[in-house]
Amino acid sequence: MLVYTRWDYVDRDTNIAHHIWTCFPDGRDPRSFHGNYPERRERRPWMEMAIRAVPGSPKFAASTGAHHGHEFGSLVLIDPRVEDDSAMAQIERLTPDVPFPEAEGRPIPPYSAYGTPWPLGEDDFLCVYDAAAKNRGVWWIDRAGNKELIWRDPAISCVSPMPLGPRPRPPVIPSRTVQTAEDLAAAGGAAPPATIALVNVYESDFAWPAGAEVARLRIVQVLPKTTAPPNVPRIGIAEQTNARAVLGTVPVERDGSAYFEAPPGKEIYFQALDRRGLAIQSMRSGTYVHPGERLVCQGCHEHKQRTPPPRASAPLAFARAPSKIEPDADGSNPFSFVRLVQPALDRNCAACHREKKALDLSGAIEGPHGWTRSYANLAPEYGFYFHVTNGSIGAGARGGSRTVPGKFGAMASKLLSYLGPAHHGVECSEEDFRRVTLWLDCNSEFFGSYERTDAQSRGEIVLPSLD
Repeated sequence: MLVYTRWDYVDRDTNIAHHIWTCFPDGRDPRSFHGNYPERRERRPWMEMAIRAVPGSPKFAASTGAHHGHEFGSLVLIDPRVEDDSAMAQIERLTPDVPFPEAEGRPIPPYSAYGTPWPLGEDDFLCVYDAAAKNRGVWWIDRAGNKELIWRDPAISCVSPMPLGPRPRPPVIPSRTVQTAEDLAAAGGAAPPATIALVNVYESDFAWPAGAEVARLRIVQVLPKTTAPPNVPRIGIAEQTNARAVLGTVPVERDGSAYFEAPPGKEIYFQALDRRGLAIQSMRSGTYVHPGERLVCQGCHEHKQRTPPPRASAPLAFARAPSKIEPDADGSNPFSFVRLVQPALDRNCAACHREKKALDLSGAIEGPHGWTRSYANLAPEYGFYFHVTNGSIGAGARGGSRTVPGKFGAMASKLLSYLGPAHHGVECSEEDFRRVTLWLDCNSEFFGSYERTDAQSRGEIVLPSLD
């Protein structure tokens, strides 16, 4: 397996999710087994880097660092067999003499003493160290707190010590993707479709709302940011939010199973929709598939340390061909408030609001961001959105680390109650209801790309340059 550090900023705090991930050697099946959803960011390291497997052990050694820092700080041992408590349950401090930079120790530089551990076993480690965090030498340390200097260069700081010696050859894990020329030749020149199979959407580590029935999954793509500064351009009302595209939806069978084709090489996340098309639950992370990959999930945030309950029969979705993603409303891909929501406002709301001198819901473009007047008036008070910024983990409805089922998106917005007859006899069509609620479920964004925002404001289709 490969082990690596991944930043995971999808609709949430920018300081909490830079921790250990694993995947197979061909890149398939990316998984995070801890640290991705802390309830309080102060209760654990903000970054795990220079991660290495401990020989003959399921544990990993890592250096903790600042979220914008390097692989220097305090050293830890990670045990994935322990159930994650969103804090320190899986983590053992190897160097308690140095606090975790940024999470516990500020300013950051004085607490960057240790780094780049190389485990020799569960008890002994090579690493670099300097109490002053300036000229680090190569040290041997153990779990009991002993340490001994092996080498220090008087002029150049050391990094990444590596012992030279024989070790057992790791097992060869066959590739299950079609990415190399050899794989393509064996597949007849073209990769088969990548698929995702979901055994049971209700198999979760959270409680679904009473009577919740999932009818479809919405697949949303998070787009790569092509502009460097935060909030340039301002994609929507939320701080530092991600541009995204709704790829469409796929059916969920009555037993909670789903089976569908997925586009390789795109970061995607899922939302569980009820029969009205409203999101009950949403991921705040991302996954991806490779050409020919067959990704299988047991559930929606299934328990990582527990075996799924036995089934009397195979999942219903697995007995048929994989579903193809069904595109959603015009304006959802590429995402565009002007194309998706404004037509529904024009058909149902704008004229009456103008007559009664209520909230202006016209499509006039104004303000510093190029938003329409309707968006600027609706989104702050009536939209639903999560911030992506430092400290948003504790920002109530605008933050947190995980989605609360049934209290998200359109279901939790103030706007939902205005989309029916109770509000001055409004009778939204099924299509217009879907347009507005989809917008609310997708963080109430305005733009769907980081480029040519002036054209997007005018309602032109602007495809992202990177997808």
